[in-house]
Amino acid sequence: MTDTTFSDLDHYVAHPRIGALALSPDGSRLVTTVQTLNPKKDGYLTALWEVDPSGQRPARRLTRSAHGESGPVFAADGDLYFTSARPDDEAGDEGTALWCLPAAGGEAFVVNRRAGGVSSVIPAAGAAVVAVTAPLLPGAEDEAAQETLHKARSDSSVKAILHSGYPVRYWDHDLGPAHPSLFVLGEEEEDDDGAATVEPRRRSLRSVTAGIGSHFSGEAHLSPDGTQALIGVVVPEAQAERRSAVALVDTATGERRILLDEPGTDYSPGPISPDGTKAAVTISPQPHPGRALAPNLYVLDLRDGSLTRIAEDLDLWLTPASARPWIDDTRLLATADQQGRGAVLIADSASGSASEVPVADAVYSELFASADGRSAYGLATSYAFPAEVVRIDLDTGETTRLQNPVERPQLPGRLTEVETTASDGVRLRAWLCLPENASATEPAPTLLWIHGGPLGSWNGWSWRWNPWLAVQQGYAVLLPDPALSTGYGQDFIARGWNSWGDKPYTDLMSITDAALQRSDLDSTRTAAMGGSFGGYMANWVAGHTDRFSAIVTHASLWALDQFGPTTDMSPFWRRQIDQAMAQTHSPHRHVADIVTPMLVIHGDKDYRVPIGEGLRLWYELLADSGLPADQNGETAHRFLYFPTENHWILSPHHAKVWYQVVFAFLAEHVLGQQATLPQELGLTPPAEQDGSANA
Repeated sequence: MTDTTFSDLDHYVAHPRIGALALSPDGSRLVTTVQTLNPKKDGYLTALWEVDPSGQRPARRLTRSAHGESGPVFAADGDLYFTSARPDDEAGDEGTALWCLPAAGGEAFVVNRRAGGVSSVIPAAGAAVVAVTAPLLPGAEDEAAQETLHKARSDSSVKAILHSGYPVRYWDHDLGPAHPSLFVLGEEEEDDDGAATVEPRRRSLRSVTAGIGSHFSGEAHLSPDGTQALIGVVVPEAQAERRSAVALVDTATGERRILLDEPGTDYSPGPISPDGTKAAVTISPQPHPGRALAPNLYVLDLRDGSLTRIAEDLDLWLTPASARPWIDDTRLLATADQQGRGAVLIADSASGSASEVPVADAVYSELFASADGRSAYGLATSYAFPAEVVRIDLDTGETTRLQNPVERPQLPGRLTEVETTASDGVRLRAWLCLPENASATEPAPTLLWIHGGPLGSWNGWSWRWNPWLAVQQGYAVLLPDPALSTGYGQDFIARGWNSWGDKPYTDLMSITDAALQRSDLDSTRTAAMGGSFGGYMANWVAGHTDRFSAIVTHASLWALDQFGPTTDMSPFWRRQIDQAMAQTHSPHRHVADIVTPMLVIHGDKDYRVPIGEGLRLWYELLADSGLPADQNGETAHRFLYFPTENHWILSPHHAKVWYQVVFAFLAEHVLGQQATLPQELGLTPPAEQDGSANA
């Protein structure tokens, strides 16, 4: 049967997608999440699936509900906890509740349902202690007050939020009035006659972070015996600044002490070792325009406060491989971006040394060590395949794909690499996705796709920004890692810090030049695309060269003086964009030099790159660009606006429109073809539609 994943957008958006992973303490059970289209096809539902760690048995579905489930974690006794908004007999379907699927078998039951819902579950690895994070209204001293205040706000339909600090929103959601809090599950609730409740077995919540209020960051890790929690603490500073600290909290009394805190440095808590004496922590000197971000992984001794730097000689940004990365009391698994791929390392907490596991080319996440410490289970992804569950031999690096609940889609082309040398002698590389028929006699039109971040790498699958859909259309897609990309060392990041229009731009042009030397690429038919920071670069490219036939810019930064104070995390950007950079490297200052047709895309609910960037870009393209609207108001530029989407186009029906409009725009300006726009835009009479959902 022909795989139509990339030839039919209906099939593409409906393809199931693997997400989280959890391993039981004894290593006998693996559980992952799978997203599928909901019945209305306007969103996704997540279900829990079990995968056989031995790879012998097919995956089996564990949950099925109209609301979906998420965040699976195993408790020490093997019970599987998760969150879901599914209804139950007692309390209906209000909010996200904490559920449990017992290890002994039987149906899932509600553990706790509260006003405001439950956000995440954090079990102790070696004791019957389970913690949760959940939102708490500032005026609520206990759960009874939380219910009263939440109901009053809900019944009155009040959405207003009175802020006294910063930030007020994050990525795609408003912050407040509730703030994240940490709770520990208490005893089973009793009936009025004093008897233990049989069904459902509800458990109360006991606050662990009372008194911290909004200063709790939401990050928490329990000690194996559940008696302590390592948490993140936000320390407010003057002029809307803040820093991050780490504290240790007694889960019985709530007593806490700060372990790591220093002005000018951010500390982030990580998982605690099996013997409870150590914890992985990330330490990041706060960046400024003259110093790039440089997070480093350390092991903190919880007894004496000493710190051991991990893999200092590797010049990589290491992170703990999962919520339970420890192999034993002294060794832990870590991951990092590396040369357009992902590295897996085994770190020694005593010496700080780290040895690399020679894994296959992929990016690895959610890695859990087996009970005997010889293997690890995790998720692997690359540009050759989406996320899937694998087993890794930690001695040899041999990676085995287990029997997943989702089949790997068949690619419509082939994957290779391009390399060149920048003007300053630095090695540059990129992935290149090619149509199967690309050749010297049939060279493919080429799309330069620029990644976001800016601190990131083109090294793993993206359902939102997928090059293989373009390959299906006959394009070659170049995915470069220019200056500021992770996985190439700190100096590579510093090359582009606070000067985005310099080395990041020249690197992109250099790798594009190198790629177009290939005989199977058509240098006369090219376009550039990017989203977020990649959109910034697309805008910068538009104002500095006319070499491309079309440019697509999604959720893009346009005017840096405007973006800095209006984005959701202004202090972070202020530390890397100073006034000189905003003056010298802002794309809007070069609007008169833009002569290439541009497709501008923006969602109204985007808080990271606010809609004002897209609106101003659109107006200035029409009014001031080198390709302005004519006297009749006609223009070659286009603006695709999503009133209900955010930084990402998440709804499947809107994702289809996104790709259809992008490919129609490219077909017109790169291929010289007139493409049909989706009927849902209301621009074309139904009789003129071909009825196809193809990409």
